[in-house]
Amino acid sequence: MSRRPLPPPPPPVGIRSWPDREALLTDRAVVLRELVRMYVGAGRLWTLWLSAALCALGWSLVGTAIVSLEESYDIITISLGLICVGLGACFMVPSVAFVVAGLREDREVRQLLDDWGGLDRDPEADTAFHAHRVGLVRLLSSYALCALGLYLCVTVPAGAEAGEKTYGMVARDMGFGVIAWLTGLIGVVRALAHRRWVARVLVGGPAVPLISTGGGAHR
Repeated sequence: MSRRPLPPPPPPVGIRSWPDREALLTDRAVVLRELVRMYVGAGRLWTLWLSAALCALGWSLVGTAIVSLEESYDIITISLGLICVGLGACFMVPSVAFVVAGLREDREVRQLLDDWGGLDRDPEADTAFHAHRVGLVRLLSSYALCALGLYLCVTVPAGAEAGEKTYGMVARDMGFGVIAWLTGLIGVVRALAHRRWVARVLVGGPAVPLISTGGGAHR
């Protein structure tokens, strides 16, 4: 699986070569815009949901195999069940691996956001990085997924009655709930982490510029 290249971190203090503060702020804005898009952009949200949908599709095949094996246990059912499990794994394993890789990338992106955002502060331009609208959509939709997942995980086993739902059916439906809950939880964590970054780095106490206004000297 190919990985998107991340912007480089800011150069060490001793070798920074921005001619003035305006040049620093321009580079900072370009990098922060890309990092914010990578972290809480709409594309990132759709990618997470697509991965969850593929995982749910794979789990539905595995759940179908479990249910069929509960109802009948002959060579044809076993063969079809193994095929369903194999197909389900083909969907689930890549989607889970993609989400795990995304979580690792999130950690690196957050570090870069701290590093570049902490270089200086530009209150007027930094409002573009707050991403209030996208963040609100992500937060509300993720809360809805969490609620749906918890609802399935609680009501499915509680409402199961003997003779109507088998253990395989309950496990299959609860698996969908777990997938929805984890997907929503990842979205909530990303949205809240971004809001904390905005409050701590962009809106926090006054920044001390790394380049003086008197001649471009570095600290």
